Amino acid sequence: MKKTQCIMGICLAIILTTGVTMAKEKSTVETGQKLFNDSKLSGSTNDKSCNSCHNGGSGLEKAGGKEKLSKIINKCVTGPLGGEKIDGRSVEMRSLKMYIESLAAK
Repeated sequence: MKKTQCIMGICLAIILTTGVTMAKEKSTVETGQKLFNDSKLSGSTNDKSCNSCHNGGSGLEKAGGKEKLSKIINKCVTGPLGGEKIDGRSVEMRSLKMYIESLAAK
C-alpha cells in the first residue's frame, strides 16, 4: 500500500513539475523582444544581437509575413551572430517570430 502511495506521489510531482515548466515556456512577444536584444542568443560568439543590425526592428516590418521566417532568423543567428541554429519548434524561435510579426503593426 505504501509503495503504491509513494509511486502515485512521485507521478503527481512529475505532472505538477511538468505543468509549471510548460507554463514558464510560453512564447510571447516580450520574450521575443528580449531575445532580439540578447547578445548571447543561441550561443552567439560575439557581442552582436539581432538589434545590432536591425535597430528597433528596423527593416523587418514586412518580414513577419515571410513563409520561411525561421530559416531567415537562423541564417542571421548562424551567420553574423556566430550562434547555433535555433529549433523552429522552440519557445525561443516562436517568440522571436512573434516579436518580428508584431513589428508590422508599428
